[in-house]
Amino acid sequence: MQSKHFVLGATVFLLQTAFPVAHAIGQQNPSSPAVMAPQATNSALPLTLNQAIELALSANPALRSATRSIGIADGAVQQASARPNPELSFLSEGTDRNTRTETTQVNQRLELGGKRAARIAAAEQERNVAIDDVNARRAELRADVITAYMDALTAQERLALARASLDLAHKSTEVTSRRVIAGKISPVEQTRSSVAEAAAQLELTQAEAELALAQRRLTALWASPRPLDQPLQAPDTFDRVPAWTDLAQRLETAPQLRRAQSNVAGRDAQVRLERAQRIPDVTVTVGSQREREQGRTQGVIGLSVPLPLFNRNQGNVLSALRRADQARDDLEAERLRLTQALADAYQRAEVASTQTVTLRDQVLPAAQSAYDAAVTGFSMGKFAFTDVLDAQRTLFQTKTQYLRALADRYRSIADIERYVPLAGAGVNPIERQVK
Repeated sequence: MQSKHFVLGATVFLLQTAFPVAHAIGQQNPSSPAVMAPQATNSALPLTLNQAIELALSANPALRSATRSIGIADGAVQQASARPNPELSFLSEGTDRNTRTETTQVNQRLELGGKRAARIAAAEQERNVAIDDVNARRAELRADVITAYMDALTAQERLALARASLDLAHKSTEVTSRRVIAGKISPVEQTRSSVAEAAAQLELTQAEAELALAQRRLTALWASPRPLDQPLQAPDTFDRVPAWTDLAQRLETAPQLRRAQSNVAGRDAQVRLERAQRIPDVTVTVGSQREREQGRTQGVIGLSVPLPLFNRNQGNVLSALRRADQARDDLEAERLRLTQALADAYQRAEVASTQTVTLRDQVLPAAQSAYDAAVTGFSMGKFAFTDVLDAQRTLFQTKTQYLRALADRYRSIADIERYVPLAGAGVNPIERQVK
């Protein structure tokens, strides 16, 4: 009897120490979603969510490649501001050195119709598109890091649950074996306990594989080939989701929408450039002509203007107009897509929040109470050991559901932040610089 009470007491103590979340349910603030207790797997300092975001923003190769486009656009702006180079030409009429005529002249093309200003404006708009594209990629990368981090954190907590479940199942098997030897219960109970322990072992193996996969997905965001050797830590706070009306108003500031708006402005600038190209440029010629036979030198002044009889750049203007119309259609399509995606993420966040609060405040305490009652009743001989196993299984399944709901809430909030940064959750966007 003493051995039985010792094992049961050790079992209850293990459950309480392994999962302080369930015992602190009644003391948690309902508005605080971050109640997962970090499981320190080694002596290394935990990797926080903010640290993971900074790692990804500084080392992600795709984001670094996108950032290069700003430098490329800077070069295009610089080139667009360059004026046409003058041309130096030399002409010799005749082969006799004493009688030939030599003409030296400089030709300078003068751009008319505001071509240079239109060209610079078009290049600057392309730079704005590149900046908005980088900001959109930064926001998406931040959301990807949050999602991957919370998936890995959830897998880490599930692994802790699986380990505790296997330990409890092993102790349960020992208790059942001793009671079978003592003749107090049927050998069938021992078989059931052994099956439960084998199932717990399978769950542990699966949890280890899921954690390794989630960690690889997380470290891939900052291009690290090494496996993650740091435990993850649940964030202390997480931004509350504003009302839908507030989110809908903020949608106009979404980096994806600003990118589409910049694309429209860039296409309009290209239309203005193509229209300016219809006006022909003037070439001014200044030089001198020397007649060796007569020993006379005279100045040469010329002016040439193309006649726009056949090519008036009408095809390029038409193409630019159609591209501008296409960009406006793309802007409307992007606005509709973002509105739908934001609404879906908001709905998932609301559902996950409701599930989290219900599981935390009602289901988890009830499952914990049922398990405690089953352990007490079994120690007093009122319940069978299968009742303890069923209560234990229910408690662990409830904890898993709670972790899943909490992870769903984090993921939905991360999806919201892909489009609408929440309060205090900016990604330090790159500001435009008008030249």
